[in-house]
Amino acid sequence: MKRKFGDRANWRRITQRQFKSKYVESDRFTGYVTLYTIFALRDPLWKTYGGHTFRIADKGYTWLQYYPKGCRYVVTAMFDDKGEIVEWYIDVCKNQGITDQGVPWFDDLYLDIVVLKNGEVFLMDEDELDEALTKGDITVKDYDMAMETAREVLDAINRHQFPYFEMSLEHFRSGFMDSEPFRSGG
Repeated sequence: MKRKFGDRANWRRITQRQFKSKYVESDRFTGYVTLYTIFALRDPLWKTYGGHTFRIADKGYTWLQYYPKGCRYVVTAMFDDKGEIVEWYIDVCKNQGITDQGVPWFDDLYLDIVVLKNGEVFLMDEDELDEALTKGDITVKDYDMAMETAREVLDAINRHQFPYFEMSLEHFRSGFMDSEPFRSGG
């Protein structure tokens, strides 16, 4: 199980970036929200889902990430250099937390859900979850929790009750992360 950090400080592909983080407490959302903006990088990052190939990281791209308090997932909305949504990426996780420096993190439980802007939904990396259980990297309890979390998220998406799609579009377009308070770094 890997611990992943919102500031992606060890991501070698990115050579110049800006990171902002803030804690939000409202009726719609409680937890940390981060904004990761890419200014320079070695190579663009491309991903293929269901026969569609997308660039998800390049110069001018921005990732808006939600760490909802008490949830076992983290949501990343990926925007291109024109401010258009590319995809939403939902990481199923065991735990979330915050470093002493104010950087949110999560312990990745392998399963991921990708939602494209055209509405296509993909459950990813079930094989990695199975392998982690077989190798003893996770417990049966972790495995069951990951599968149940993925089912709950997929159900909310199918019922059009997963709030992060509209919320991320609104937040990105409104400059939500430009308002105080936030922690900035780069």
